[in-house]
Amino acid sequence: MCKLLRCTTQRMIHVTPTAFPATRMIQRFLTSALFAGAGAGCVAGLLQLVFVQPVLLHAELYETGRLVHFGAASNVSAHQDLGAIDIARDGLSILFTMFLFTGYGLILLPLMVLASDHYEFEINPKTGLIWGVAGFVVINMAPGFSMAPEVPGVAAAEVSARQIWWFATVACTGLALWLIAFGRGWSVWLCAIALLIVPHAYGAPEPEVFLGTVPTEIGALFAARALGTSMAAWAILGLFAGHFWQSSPQT
Repeated sequence: MCKLLRCTTQRMIHVTPTAFPATRMIQRFLTSALFAGAGAGCVAGLLQLVFVQPVLLHAELYETGRLVHFGAASNVSAHQDLGAIDIARDGLSILFTMFLFTGYGLILLPLMVLASDHYEFEINPKTGLIWGVAGFVVINMAPGFSMAPEVPGVAAAEVSARQIWWFATVACTGLALWLIAFGRGWSVWLCAIALLIVPHAYGAPEPEVFLGTVPTEIGALFAARALGTSMAAWAILGLFAGHFWQSSPQT
């Protein structure tokens, strides 16, 4: 009986350490991505609350017909009372943005680790910042080049067609940036350039006719601020991901 217990104990001692590193690696992934995503999402939510939401609420006044814009003949003031802060609405908006960027973090960090293992570079806040900016280019800037962020009340193509084009553009841009960063030779780089161009040469889906009740100035401001806040949020996400990964205990 004693021999059996000693044998069982020895087997547990030999088996447990081999399983432990995998568990620690998963914990490191999750904690780094969750903290980075939640932090970046909180900052993004606050930026959107200050810079994007007022423009969106202003556009909704035209969408609902409370304000009417008639081009040069319009005498509607560009400065409107948009109401006070709605704690429930704004709080849920920030919470949703935190969830969204946590998901982005769970995608971005594994890609960073995979690339660092194959191409031997260190993951730190500096490299994380570069990856964050690349994430912004893939998710926001490249699709927005041909299909800009839109305010309510403007004409748009069918949702399914736009979604297909968006996913195709994201895939092409992501692969192109990977080839530019880690590929070697002009043939690879030319292929990457072609991948960047193809979705926009094909063209994003457009509506049959252009309609809309919102002034173009508001639409342009909304697109600029939506892209600007997204760039800041992605940069912070990469920065935080690199920081938390570097500072977390290694397996």
